[in-house]
Amino acid sequence: MPQPDVLEKLVSLSKRRGFIFQSSEIYGGAASVWDYGPLGVELKRNLQDRWWRDIVRWRDDIEGLDTAILMHPKVWEASGHVSGFVDPLVECKNCKRRFRADDPALKGAPGTPEAQCPVCGSKGTIGEARQFNLMFKTFMGPVEETAAIVYLRPETAQGTYVNFLNVQQATRQRVPFGIAQIGKAFRNEITPGNFIFRTREFEQMEMQFFVEPGTDMEWFEKWRAWRMEWHKGLGLASDRLRFYDQKKEELAHYARAATDIHFDFGGSLGFAEIEGVHNRGDFDLTQHQTVSGKRLEYVDQANNKRFIPYIVETACGPNRTLLALMVNGYTEEKVEGEEEGRTVIKLQPSLAPIKAGVFPLVKKDGMPEFATKLADELRRKFPVFYDESGAIGRRYRRQDEVGTPFCVTIDGQTIQDSTVTIRDRDTLKQDRVAADKVAGWISQRIDDSGS
Repeated sequence: MPQPDVLEKLVSLSKRRGFIFQSSEIYGGAASVWDYGPLGVELKRNLQDRWWRDIVRWRDDIEGLDTAILMHPKVWEASGHVSGFVDPLVECKNCKRRFRADDPALKGAPGTPEAQCPVCGSKGTIGEARQFNLMFKTFMGPVEETAAIVYLRPETAQGTYVNFLNVQQATRQRVPFGIAQIGKAFRNEITPGNFIFRTREFEQMEMQFFVEPGTDMEWFEKWRAWRMEWHKGLGLASDRLRFYDQKKEELAHYARAATDIHFDFGGSLGFAEIEGVHNRGDFDLTQHQTVSGKRLEYVDQANNKRFIPYIVETACGPNRTLLALMVNGYTEEKVEGEEEGRTVIKLQPSLAPIKAGVFPLVKKDGMPEFATKLADELRRKFPVFYDESGAIGRRYRRQDEVGTPFCVTIDGQTIQDSTVTIRDRDTLKQDRVAADKVAGWISQRIDDSGS
C-alpha cells in the first residue's frame, strides 16, 4: 500500500516548531544546507547517542574515534577520491543550471540540438557531459596555490583507516574488532534535494569492522542483520523497511558485497537508502599502505601470522534517519468528542526532543508556582517544556505536534494532595501520580523505550 507524502507538511512543521531551518534564510538561503533548531538538535543528538551507546558503549569489540575534517591530500589520492569521486555533469548555456548527465528530466542526448533543458525549456543549450569532482577544495596556509590544496572530507571512513594501527595498538584489541565515529562530511552534490535527505553538508555515523580474510562474508551477513534490527528498534515500521542488495554491476570497484537499508518515505521519494553495509575487502588498508609506505598489517601473535584485515563497513546517515523517524511518526488523527483533530509525531520517549510538558491548569491558586517548581526539578533529569498559555487542550496539541510523550498537569487537587495528572501522548490515558514520583515515573518509561 502506497505511503502518504508528508514531506511538505514536515518542512512547514519543522520551521514553525523549531526542528529545522533553511540555512542563511534572511539572505535567501543556501541551497540544500539546513540548520537544526532547538528541537531538531535534541532529536539528532538523541539519535546519535543511541547509535553510540549501541555500537560503542555496549560492546567490548568496538572503539570510538573522532578524526579531523582536514587531512593530508595524499589520503584522498590513495582512497581514489581525487581521481574517481566524480559525476558526469551537464550545463544549460541559457539558464546556467547544472544537472547530472543521467538526470531523467533531461530530454535528448547532451551536446545535441535535441537536448532540452528541464528548467528553462531551451533546446540545443545543454552542453556535453564533463567530469565533476564531488569534493570541496580549499587551501591550507596563507597562499592559494596548488601545493596548498586540501579537501573537506567526503566521508569519515578514511580517517578511521589511517588510524587503524594507532587504535589497535593503543587499545590492544584483537581482530575482529571495530572502530566507530560520528562526524561531518561534505559532498558538492549536483542535484541535492528532498529537504534534509540529500545535502551538501551532512553527518555520518560510520563503523569499520576489521576481520581476518576468509571470515568477511560471515561478518557482513551478521552486520547486515544487526543493522536492520537496530532501525526497527528505533520504532521504524517493519513494512517501511527493506534490504536492497546491490547487483554486481552496481558495486563500487573495491566492494565484495553491499546491501542498502531502504525506508519508504512515501510520495515521489518512496523507498530510499538510510544506511549501507559494505564488504570493502582489503582495498582501503592496502592502498594506504602502498601510498604511505607504512605497514598497516595486523600481527596475530597467538597464531604467528600477519595479514591486512578485510573491512565490513556500516554507514548510517543521522540526517536521513531523523527524517525517516519524523515521516514514520507523523500522524493526523481524530479525537473522540472533539471536532478538531490533532497532528502527532509519534517518537519513542527516549528519542523525543522534549520528554514532558508541564502545565498549570489555570494561572492562579498557587498552580503556576507549583508547576514552575516541578518543571525545574524535572529539567535536571530530562528536557521539559513549561507552558501556561491558552486552554489546556491547545497546550496538549502543541506538545503532540513535536512528539512530547508525556504532559503533566497541575490542577486544584494538586494543591490539596500533591498529586498531578500525567497524560500519555499516544493512548491519551491519564494517570494520577504523586508529584515527588513524577521524575521516576517518566524516567522509567523513557529508559524502557530505548532498551
